[in-house]
Amino acid sequence: MKPLRHRLLALLTGLALSLPAPAQAALTTTEPVLQLPTFRIVAETIRDDIVQAPYMSAIQGVQIFTGKKSIVVDFDAMPQIQTDNYRQAFSKTPGLLTSELSNSSLLSLSYRGIGDPHESQNLLVLKDGIPFVLDPFGYPTVYFAPPFESVDRLEFVAGGGSLLYGPQPSGALNYVTHIPSRTHAASLTTQHIVGSDSLYSTFSTLEGGVGRTGYLAQFDHRSGDSFRDRNSDFALNGGAVKLVVDAGADARVILDLDAYKADSGEPGGLTLARGAGLLTYADSRTQTQNLHDRVRVERLAALVRYERDYGSVARLSASVWVSAFSRYSKRQNGSGFGRIPTASNNTINLHEYSTVAADVRYRRDYGAGAQPNTFTAGFTAMSVVSPISNRRGATADADDGIRTYQAERQSRYLALFGEHLFRRGKLAITPGLRLELLRQSVDEQQNDARTAAGRALLSTADNTFEPLGGIGATYEFGPAGEFYGNVSTAYKPAAYGDLIPTGVGDTVSDRLEPGRAVNYEFGWRARPAPGAWVDVSVFAIDYDNRFGRVGTNLQNVGRSLNRGLSAAVEIALWRANGSARSRSLSWHGNAQFLDAEFISGPLDGRTPQYAPRLTLRSGLVLRLPDRLKIALLGTYLGEHFADDANTRTATADWLIPAYTVFDLTAEAYVWRGQLAGRDSAVAVLGGINNLFDEHYWSRVRSNGIDPANGRNYYAGLRLEF
Repeated sequence: MKPLRHRLLALLTGLALSLPAPAQAALTTTEPVLQLPTFRIVAETIRDDIVQAPYMSAIQGVQIFTGKKSIVVDFDAMPQIQTDNYRQAFSKTPGLLTSELSNSSLLSLSYRGIGDPHESQNLLVLKDGIPFVLDPFGYPTVYFAPPFESVDRLEFVAGGGSLLYGPQPSGALNYVTHIPSRTHAASLTTQHIVGSDSLYSTFSTLEGGVGRTGYLAQFDHRSGDSFRDRNSDFALNGGAVKLVVDAGADARVILDLDAYKADSGEPGGLTLARGAGLLTYADSRTQTQNLHDRVRVERLAALVRYERDYGSVARLSASVWVSAFSRYSKRQNGSGFGRIPTASNNTINLHEYSTVAADVRYRRDYGAGAQPNTFTAGFTAMSVVSPISNRRGATADADDGIRTYQAERQSRYLALFGEHLFRRGKLAITPGLRLELLRQSVDEQQNDARTAAGRALLSTADNTFEPLGGIGATYEFGPAGEFYGNVSTAYKPAAYGDLIPTGVGDTVSDRLEPGRAVNYEFGWRARPAPGAWVDVSVFAIDYDNRFGRVGTNLQNVGRSLNRGLSAAVEIALWRANGSARSRSLSWHGNAQFLDAEFISGPLDGRTPQYAPRLTLRSGLVLRLPDRLKIALLGTYLGEHFADDANTRTATADWLIPAYTVFDLTAEAYVWRGQLAGRDSAVAVLGGINNLFDEHYWSRVRSNGIDPANGRNYYAGLRLEF
């Protein structure tokens, strides 16, 4: 079947990339052809079904996106995505790579071959513009993400995202969540999904409006066993409450509360090798290496945001938030690459993160005429306290044990930033500056291994001042398109483990510098006709001072250059009329051609991890608004390495072979009507993930190959009242 899958994906992509745009006569339809800059983006409720532009407008709220490479993933454009399947979510997104786990215990994303996707450590991820990683600086990992049912769209900004949000060299991914509907005093939506491997997922909402207040309460539950033989189960529960209070005609206060708890097994990895104590992939993809390893996460967060519009020329957004996050893991000792653990004890690790932060942004238009200039400025301040401890359990499945390590860790952060949009006819130029001040400290209070070796406990404080700059520009070309370009800097601060490694034999360079990247992008994007859009760009990412290990020493290990071509297009093959909400059949396709290489340091000449030369995605989507959506989606990734050293040995092979995966999903309303004087509906959902049962893996860690799921199914029901 593999040749068929490759041919089908090539056909889908080729059609989408090569079909001509509809005839120019189509421009007379009612849909606006060019997405003009807007001041305020319309927020959507859960039941809205409005597909927005595939990239950000010049100005949204208090932020400027002119000249930046941006991608908008609007979930209204396709059937509802289940179990947070990021392979499907990124079907229209060239360059974003998801590393798939056996179960959904954490989020693993990377972009254009910049760093290990494990826990998305090289991307900054945000909910409504607020980071939700454990610690954006010392431990920038993702163990929580909003459920897709609560999200209207994903907004991704490459490179220049650093000027909007802060560190991490790959850009920023923002989850934009729904707002309350105030149509009725109370409305209810509940959805229930069952599927392969004991999957059960439910998502329910209660929303409405009372006077000047709108409210939205949500509950999310997902659980399942995955396809591995043992210890691959997962269960999570999450809840959120959002209140929107009008404080006059031009101001509003938003209160957002989140709670989340998850418990996931870690079945471990396999190997291609054979031998005593090894779990060989060819024998069975479902074998379990680790019978007792678990990860448990708890999160509480609260945010208050004040927004005010000053007529049509200015806006203020001020946010304050606090969060408490704990990450607990227990892992049996004595394992190796695809090797059954031999030790009879385990290591129990507990991280705790307490965050207090504020973000204030102001935007102002000035100048006469239809194209005013725009200025934005603001600051972000954050304090993170994150104690960590390790314990040694007496058995392989112990939940507690004797403490062997403890340290206090802190991050103090202040960023000042501003951008200015100058407009001159068809040309728009946006220079920007961001000043980052970061103080990180690690203070060991106990390290039994270090003490036993006769060495003193370690304590360090690291101060970083990082000025970031960038400039973006657009030039309108033709009636419906623009050229765009951007040059911007980004950086990656040292993680806590880089400042003081827990291993007693490890050392750290006394001249450890932050990783620094310069992003270059030049492209053309357009909406030449209703239902059609295209975005083509060339890019380069010069990433220096990358963190790594040489022997037992942690240091900056060199410089990489990642360059390539990104192309994305969508064509409406059929449309009932010119409206954006008309019935349609569309093709989309995108490709990324990537040439990535280390050009200095001990890894000189090797290929950075997770940097496939070719990525193809394509799909066919039938959309009958408020009635039916069906999507056939395909993904191809060329072979690539899962480590920077490009390791291929008899016992540990880190090469990920090329793979092609198709998904078929559908969402249909089987009844619409009125109950108690309000719009009500019943919808059915279903899908087949990995339609042709491709056997592949997209993730390799130090404990071995983590196989991806084969063909699996789901079906469910949604009630709206």
